[in-house]
Amino acid sequence: MLNLLNRFFVPVILALWLLQTSHVHALGLLEAYETALENDPTFRSAIHENEAGQQEKAIGLSGLLPTLSMTHAQSQNTGTRELTGASGSTGAQPLNFDSQVSTLSLRQPLLNMEAVANYRQGVSKADSSSAKFAGHSQHLMLRLVEAYVETLLAQNRLTLVEAQRDTLEERKLVNEHMLQQGEGTTTDVLETQSKYALALAEVIEASDELEVSRRKLAAIVGGDIGNLDRLSDEYQVHHAIQLPAYDIWQELALERNAELVTQRYTVISGKEEIKKRHSGHAPRVDLVASLSRNKAGSFITANQDVNLASVGVEVNIPIYAGGRVNATTSQARSNLARTEADLDAMIDKVLVELRKQYQLVASSVRRIESLELAVESAQLLVQATQKSILGGVRINLDLLDAQQQLFSVQGHLAQARYNYLLAYLRLKMTAGTLDLDDLQMISAYFIPDN
Repeated sequence: MLNLLNRFFVPVILALWLLQTSHVHALGLLEAYETALENDPTFRSAIHENEAGQQEKAIGLSGLLPTLSMTHAQSQNTGTRELTGASGSTGAQPLNFDSQVSTLSLRQPLLNMEAVANYRQGVSKADSSSAKFAGHSQHLMLRLVEAYVETLLAQNRLTLVEAQRDTLEERKLVNEHMLQQGEGTTTDVLETQSKYALALAEVIEASDELEVSRRKLAAIVGGDIGNLDRLSDEYQVHHAIQLPAYDIWQELALERNAELVTQRYTVISGKEEIKKRHSGHAPRVDLVASLSRNKAGSFITANQDVNLASVGVEVNIPIYAGGRVNATTSQARSNLARTEADLDAMIDKVLVELRKQYQLVASSVRRIESLELAVESAQLLVQATQKSILGGVRINLDLLDAQQQLFSVQGHLAQARYNYLLAYLRLKMTAGTLDLDDLQMISAYFIPDN
């Protein structure tokens, strides 16, 4: 019975293990993104930068909250005290005692315009940090897809040049055989050999490009990338993406673009900086309270223990600070004007990029359609040229040129399809709406490369 179970279960378990291990090194687009979230060093740096930026709010709030401190001093005192009697005689009295002074102090701001402005500035900085981190998150998604697509394009180019090399090698053998049979020409052999040698060089170049692309992607995901999913042959751009009107994208970009949102919070922070600097002219009012315990705190109370409690209001009215308040306020106004000008420049830059990517998405559909027709025509041209050579109408060089044209158009078509998807992601990122749903939609167009 045990042998029967072993004969049944062992092959099943082995088959399941082989099935699992066959997919261990396959890396889909979503899996690559999940891995990049944990391992990409640029994104990890952004995480810590955002964590630090979120503390700005707490730092600003601390200026409005009470501060509580405790001090304790303990010392040994040695000295003398001169005494004068009624008759004018003098005498020295030694003073040797230990003293201890403990004080608990509380200070609560009641009126502090600088602290108020500093808190509001801290809130703006924290919000700016959040917006900047959102931009880093979107940029990670785009960088990952760009590296993923770049690797796929490098693989596709290597496949094409290898196919071209193999075709030329086969053609070279045919020409050499025909020459030996007295049916070919030396010119045909030399032409094919030249094209074949060039194809070998292109294979080496394509292999190097693929290695660089794989290393670039591996640096983002933090490990070996293995096999990648490829774009499905059934992918059609006509039904892939619905593109709303440009005005809608522009409204979204002006409202939600991460760079613009970050810069707007920087402008708000600059306005609060002006208020903070100008508050140097404003009075400050604090509630102060203290508890003090003195044990022989001075030579007057050398033999006494004194406990004191006090509460009151402290008012600080600035009168003159050497012109520092006016100078720093003017400096803050200039910095605000600079950040506002930077925001205007950034808006122009974002709108230019938005229009560029929108036009690229819109025009890519027509470009892909044209390239698909070009591939079909190039394939028919190769077939027709082969028949024409047999009929004596065309020559060997015509076939080589037709094959070169076919491989070139196939490469352009693959790149156009990937660029279409990248342009859409860039458009979404520029509009500030790129999220995981978009990546999931894009990944649905990819299938495992068996």
